[in-house]
Amino acid sequence: MAEISNPNLQGQSGKGSGGDSGSLWAFTLLFLVVLLGYQYFFKPPVQPPSPPAAQSQSLSPKPPQPTLPAAGAAVQPQLNSAPVQAVSTDIVASVEATTTVENDKYRIVFSNRGAEVISWVLKNYYDSGGKAEGRQLDLVQHEAAERDGFPLSLFTYEQDAQGRYLPLKEQAVNQGLYQLTVTGAQPTATGNVRVPATSALTFHYRANGLEAVKTIRFDSSYVVTVESQVTRNGSPVRSLVAWPAGLGDMEEFNRSGVARLMVPASVNSIFAWSLDGKQDSTKAKKVSGYATLDLPYQYAAVADLYFAAAFMPDVPQRATAVTLHDSIELPSAGGDPNSAKRPADLIGLAVGDESGYTRVRLFAGPKQNDILKSIRATGADGKPTGPTLEPLVQYTWLAVIAKPLYLALHYLKDSLGPGEYNWGWAIIIVTFIINLCMLPTRYMMLKSSFKMMGIQDKIAALKKRYEHLKATDPKRAEMNTEMMALYKSEGVNPYGSCLPMLIQMPILYGIYRVLANAVELRQAHWFWLTDLSSSDPLHILPIIIILGMFLTQYITPSPAMDKSQQRMMAFMMPAMFGFMMWNLPSGLSLYWGTGSVINMAIQLGINQTKMGREMHAKANKRAAKKAGTGPITVKGKR
Repeated sequence: MAEISNPNLQGQSGKGSGGDSGSLWAFTLLFLVVLLGYQYFFKPPVQPPSPPAAQSQSLSPKPPQPTLPAAGAAVQPQLNSAPVQAVSTDIVASVEATTTVENDKYRIVFSNRGAEVISWVLKNYYDSGGKAEGRQLDLVQHEAAERDGFPLSLFTYEQDAQGRYLPLKEQAVNQGLYQLTVTGAQPTATGNVRVPATSALTFHYRANGLEAVKTIRFDSSYVVTVESQVTRNGSPVRSLVAWPAGLGDMEEFNRSGVARLMVPASVNSIFAWSLDGKQDSTKAKKVSGYATLDLPYQYAAVADLYFAAAFMPDVPQRATAVTLHDSIELPSAGGDPNSAKRPADLIGLAVGDESGYTRVRLFAGPKQNDILKSIRATGADGKPTGPTLEPLVQYTWLAVIAKPLYLALHYLKDSLGPGEYNWGWAIIIVTFIINLCMLPTRYMMLKSSFKMMGIQDKIAALKKRYEHLKATDPKRAEMNTEMMALYKSEGVNPYGSCLPMLIQMPILYGIYRVLANAVELRQAHWFWLTDLSSSDPLHILPIIIILGMFLTQYITPSPAMDKSQQRMMAFMMPAMFGFMMWNLPSGLSLYWGTGSVINMAIQLGINQTKMGREMHAKANKRAAKKAGTGPITVKGKR
């Protein structure tokens, strides 16, 4: 480097002055010290390098969270206030097309318009026409979905130009034509894709500053994984994955179908959930429409009696659910369009993540105990170790009776080997076992009746002493007190004959809950019964119940009863139970009808015992005495 000399610092002799040179070096050294000290004490903060692109939700930075409305409050648009320059390149499919994904359990048809599901068929289940008609059950309620939105549509907090909130089917993310990418395998010429060979379908849409990406992953189970993310002008839009409008057996919403169920399936639809390991549910009528619930849901589901759509968020702590509730006017007389209209509740659900990026697992299938028990929500460790979906089977407070009955029926059905009638035979075997276990109670009832016969004269004398009193006379209470004292002294239980019925009733309701919730019994056959969960089409079983109960009462001696009580037991009780069973599930009628035949056989056997013969003899003697046809005793004069 060239040396630069300053003539003002040179001496007269031409040599540099030593003092001046030392001052220069001192000044230079001071300047360096000050410069280095300034940089050390006052240096600006170093900016960290930008993080690499995230590979999963757990690695990605959480975007700014929108302000969430309170539960039940009106929803508001959730857009980031700091706009980012929009990408001008559009990603839009040229034509509307469908893609079918299927395995051994389901066949799902996707439309690239909105990247929605337009058909979700369960291959092993059929509509109410049964297997004979060959129409496999479609979980999608098409007429309702056309109005309110199809499964896997996206729920976003968007408004139109007039400030009105958009229904799901009218939101831009559900109307655009998405481009489809298939990962793992390519569709066949017919557009079908087999899973689990296919790992994922990815739908991508970008236009007018709006971009949406939706990926659906499959395996061999009834569970699919859905990932979605929506941005507008590069800013995240809070979006939730939805199942908007009913599912399963709700054929009453299909104008083209025939609702053959006595009770509309929508009556039994529920919203169910799990929070902190505690499961609960509420009926459709109590579900709020468009209520935003920011709670740590381990799962949230909509369900009818036999099928469910359950969302399981990957991060329950950031879960958001929006409950959807609509009402549709339907004919009250099934398929008769001219009958009076009645409102029917139609509920749906949307679930997502507060961050704007949603990843949920979705179970859409039958509420079969072993299947639900194998599916777990996300636990605290971020893995599927949370609660199972088993509580979606609604046994209510009778679970302590219904669940053991279901397990017994299931065990017997499997033990009988292959056969389409096994569920019916299992019900008959369980009925026989229950009645066998109840033999001691029948024996107690017999002993109680026998003792009651022995004190009839004392009871008659006691009643005669108070017969002059009016029914409202307070002294009548003394008769009841003396009557109870008589029963106690003689060791008679006046309610002993009611004991078998009291024990039977909880079991009867337990069987009903099993039949009303066990999807395996739905459309299970037994000879002329085409569906054990529906009423007997020929009403043979209710007639057997009426005849069986009448004959059993007819051959049972009841000397302790007066004529009005006997008539009620002989005619009214059988008629009442037969009428009750007329439209109830035929599986329940099979249980009660089999029990009636068994009870009649047991009573015939009891009548042949010594106690039974004595009871009949006393009953005949008392009846003859009341009729005045007994032997006449002539007293001699003294």
